[in-house]
Amino acid sequence: MTRLVRCGDGHNSTHIPRTGVLRLGYIPSMPSAPHILIVDDHREIRDLVARALIKEGFRTSVAADGRAMRKVLADGRIDLILLDLMLPGEDGLSLCRSLRAESNIPIIMLTAKGDELDRVIGLEMGADDYLPKPFGSRELVARIKAVLRRSQEKAVADPSGPQPRRYHFDRWHLDTGTRELHRQDGVTIPLSTGEYDLLVVMVERPQRVLSRDQLLDLARGRAANALDRSIDTQVSRLRRKLEHDPSDPKIIKTVWGGGYVFTPAVSRE
Repeated sequence: MTRLVRCGDGHNSTHIPRTGVLRLGYIPSMPSAPHILIVDDHREIRDLVARALIKEGFRTSVAADGRAMRKVLADGRIDLILLDLMLPGEDGLSLCRSLRAESNIPIIMLTAKGDELDRVIGLEMGADDYLPKPFGSRELVARIKAVLRRSQEKAVADPSGPQPRRYHFDRWHLDTGTRELHRQDGVTIPLSTGEYDLLVVMVERPQRVLSRDQLLDLARGRAANALDRSIDTQVSRLRRKLEHDPSDPKIIKTVWGGGYVFTPAVSRE
């Protein structure tokens, strides 16, 4: 069954099939599913699009504006963003430009405007595709899969990835180019892959409380197992390497019922 949604404030109707109960955010039963962020100020559209994507096996998160979008991006790994052009405050084109300046997350622009100029501007701002409203769920899913496929192919063709960075905190230096952790006295501390991935997540989000599920998703992405409790083990190992006294941690603190917080100030080169 297809539901026709009437959208006010310049939005056209959007065809999205009705499904069962809406479930947003992280879905433990689908750890390998791509995670899609829907940014649209119309709640009904966000919910309907989320239902359609969940039915197709995607994980979803939603945001009503740029501020909420940035919070979702900071708290979890996102594989693709559906970004509405007409947003309150900072519009979709501006958000697209700023996103592209700092990341290579695939972006599909959604808008009620079907004018060719709007499509051209959106693509020039760095969008990977452009889908005018109204649109059907089949076309939306097909475009998402196509953009994700192109993104994966590009990553394989260009294995260089992000530029190496050096992070400084407490008495430590973390070099992502060499994947090495150095102490101020010059001693190099070996890190396992899991320890390194977790430490990078933490130094990129200092002084933020991150739940175990968030750390698992950010550190291991689609390879994560929702029942995996190895985060606690990796944190324990990192504490033994980073802390003066692992039994009284000052760098990685436990937030009871919340997860962990990386407490030092972090500078980056």
